[in-house]
Amino acid sequence: MTRGTFANVRIKNLMVPGVEGGVTLNLLDATHPPISIYDAAVAYREAKVPLIILAGKEYGTGSSRDWAAKGTRLLGVRAVIAESFERIHRSNLVGMGVLPCTFPEGVTAQTLKLDGTETFSIEGLSQPPKPQEKLTLLIQRQNGSNEKTPILSRLDTPVEVEYYLHGGILSYVLRQILTHEPTGS
Repeated sequence: MTRGTFANVRIKNLMVPGVEGGVTLNLLDATHPPISIYDAAVAYREAKVPLIILAGKEYGTGSSRDWAAKGTRLLGVRAVIAESFERIHRSNLVGMGVLPCTFPEGVTAQTLKLDGTETFSIEGLSQPPKPQEKLTLLIQRQNGSNEKTPILSRLDTPVEVEYYLHGGILSYVLRQILTHEPTGS
């Protein structure tokens, strides 16, 4: 499943212009060679680098939304920041413990002039998080400059916050089962 995540031949990764398919750049290698998204995710996991996805409009639209969210989590993605989400896929990301966030209207990876070499931090997530919390995306550019842009957490309900805090709905349910005494007969 993880090898097939982001492997669609029509996917467009703006880090590799003119190339379609599940390819990205390996920024851990000084020469930045093209590499499959799966192989890149494995390399980043081994280097203990958490991943985020920056996406456009209606992120997650398609017929395999539940598998897409599972694959995203299994690849090590911790957050997806998009212009907008397909409704069910956003919910599925939360169910897998992936933080969905949106850019403000008019802000995109292109307007931020991102080239893929930046590193990112998400600031302002309170403990515990609140539904639809306003956060800040800190962009650290390769030249040493920093930039901040507001983003919005799309944990939309208190229940979604609980799922996220537990690493997804399956972990949440398992913890509920383990912490509640069975009712005797």
